[in-house]
Amino acid sequence: MKILFTKNIDRTIISRELGYDIPVDCVEVIRTKTVKLKPFDLKDKSLIFTSINGVNSFFQNGFSPNEDFTEKNYNKIYCVGEKTKKEVRKNGFGTFKVLKNADTLAKFITGKCQHESFLHFCGNLAINILDNDLPLQNIKYKKVTVYHTEEINPQINEKYHAAVFFSPSGVRSFAKHNSLEGLTLISIGETTSRELRKYTSEKVLTSEENNLLSVLKLIRKEVLNKD
Repeated sequence: MKILFTKNIDRTIISRELGYDIPVDCVEVIRTKTVKLKPFDLKDKSLIFTSINGVNSFFQNGFSPNEDFTEKNYNKIYCVGEKTKKEVRKNGFGTFKVLKNADTLAKFITGKCQHESFLHFCGNLAINILDNDLPLQNIKYKKVTVYHTEEINPQINEKYHAAVFFSPSGVRSFAKHNSLEGLTLISIGETTSRELRKYTSEKVLTSEENNLLSVLKLIRKEVLNKD
């Protein structure tokens, strides 16, 4: 059993969760770069972050939310995933709501936050779930591109039993020059799984939560037949 992770992962974490006898390779399939922006007034906008890169690029550009809810122009912060929330916390800010993926965030906003105005700080390849769903409900929504994702499109000659994917852009980058057939496919969340199904009819194993430990737990149980 040899497993490919399509991003660099701390080997000690992998070994601790999967065992030290499992051969693993990590290959980056995308790279990201912060887009330089001049910070602008966030006024009374609600802020959306769907990735760690979005959070980091937001703060690197010098933006600063107003968390004082007693003021008229304060900012609510919505996040997708616990890791994104933790990155916001690292920068000294709290979150109003954390949802597990963009689908559930869109449903929450359309159900309970119709009168807010949203700015989504994201990458150039961010999925279109929010900007497809929210305007249809007459909810004010705008994407702000704060980083660029480049699909590296590596050609991988090594043979693997399983491959692990962490984003739709990572799936596209890998699939351009490599086949998914015959691989056990593991995905971090339904959004990435949906992208995988565009390229293969193979079964896709999807983690319950959008984090690394949930992915490793899934591999341990379903691929290695441990626990």
